[in-house]
Amino acid sequence: MFFVTSYSISVKRLVTCIVATMALMMVLVSFLVSNTYFHSQKVHRGMELVTSEMLLSMMGTENPYFTTALPEGYEPPSMATISFEMATSIEMGDIRSLLGRELPGLALFDTRIIVAGEGTNLSNMPFESPPPMEVLLEEREAVMESSDEEEADTESTPDTERQTDSTRVFIHHTHSWESFLPHLPGVENPNQATHNEMNIIKVGERLGDALEKHGIQAAVDKTDMTALLHERNVRPSRAYEVSREIVQEAIEEHDDLSFIFDLHRDSVRRDGTTVTINGKEYAQVLFVIGESHPDYEKNLELATKLHEKVEEKYPGLSRGVFGRDRSSGNGVYNQDLSDQSILIEFGGVDNHIDELNRSADAFAEVFADYFWTLEDG
Repeated sequence: MFFVTSYSISVKRLVTCIVATMALMMVLVSFLVSNTYFHSQKVHRGMELVTSEMLLSMMGTENPYFTTALPEGYEPPSMATISFEMATSIEMGDIRSLLGRELPGLALFDTRIIVAGEGTNLSNMPFESPPPMEVLLEEREAVMESSDEEEADTESTPDTERQTDSTRVFIHHTHSWESFLPHLPGVENPNQATHNEMNIIKVGERLGDALEKHGIQAAVDKTDMTALLHERNVRPSRAYEVSREIVQEAIEEHDDLSFIFDLHRDSVRRDGTTVTINGKEYAQVLFVIGESHPDYEKNLELATKLHEKVEEKYPGLSRGVFGRDRSSGNGVYNQDLSDQSILIEFGGVDNHIDELNRSADAFAEVFADYFWTLEDG
C-alpha cells in the first residue's frame, strides 16, 4: 500500500513538473516572439490559457506557500482541457475554433469581444476582407443624396468658446475605398461596395468638422489609398503598411498630436449596423484594438472609455470594443505608434450618409466632453 501511494505521488509530481515546464517554455517563447510583433495562433492561445494563477496553483502542489497568493475561491482549470486546447488550438465552448480550421472564410470572424454592445453576438461580428485591386479600380457611378444638414445633429450646442491652439486629433482612412450601397446605383453585392470618391473619407471629413465645432483642431487625411497602392504595386491586404507612413508623417508634423483615429466601415448588413435613437436612425460605431503589440492595453483603455461614454449619451450607438491579433487580421493597425490610437468603424455597407453624419456628430460630441475633461485635469 505504501509503495502504491508513493508511486502515485511520484507520478503526480512528474506530471506537474512536465506541465509546469511546458508552461514556462510557452511564456519564454511568447516573450521572444512578441519583440518581433509575431504571434502564432498557438502561442497566443497558449498564453491565454497559462495564467499566473495557474502557475501558482501548479507550484503550490509542491510548496503550499504559493497557494496563499491565489485569489479566494480560485479553482484551477482541468489539465486535460488545458492540454487539449494548447495542442489543438480548439477552444472548448467556441465552435468557431473548430470550424474555422475547416471551413474557408470562417476564420474571418475570429475576433475577440472585449466589451459587447447591446445586441452584439457571434452572428454580427465585425470583419474585414479587402477586395482585390481589380475590384477597387472598377469605375462605378456614385450619388450623394444627402440632406446636407447644416447643424450638427446632437443634443447639445457645440462649445465654441474653447479652442485648442494646435492640432490634437488626426483622422485617416487605411481602407479609403470603403463605400456604401445606398450611394452606388446598380451595385447590390456588398463585396463591390467600393468607390474612390464617395467613401469613408466623407465620414472622416464630417467628424473633423464636428470636432472643430467643439473647439478641437483635427487634421483629416484624404489620401486615395487605392491610387497610392496601385502606384506602388502593393496589394490591398498590405494597406496598413502604407498608411503607417501617413500616420508617422502626421506625428512628425503635429507636435501636440494626442489622438489618432483610423476610420472604416464594416461589411455587416444593415440590421447589424443601424440603431434608432430618439426617432432618428444612426449608423452604429465600434472600436477595434490590435492586440499584437506590447502596449495595446493603453489603447484598449481609451476605446473602453469612449464606448462607455457613447452608451451613456446615445444608448445602442456603440456595438462594443473588439480585439484582434495577427491570427485574425493585421493585429497592430499601426496602434503601436501612439497610446491613444484606435480603429473606429462607422456603420456598414447599407448605411446612408445621413445616418453616418448623425453618428459622426454624436461621436464628436461625446469625444469633446471626454477631451475637455482631460484638459481641465
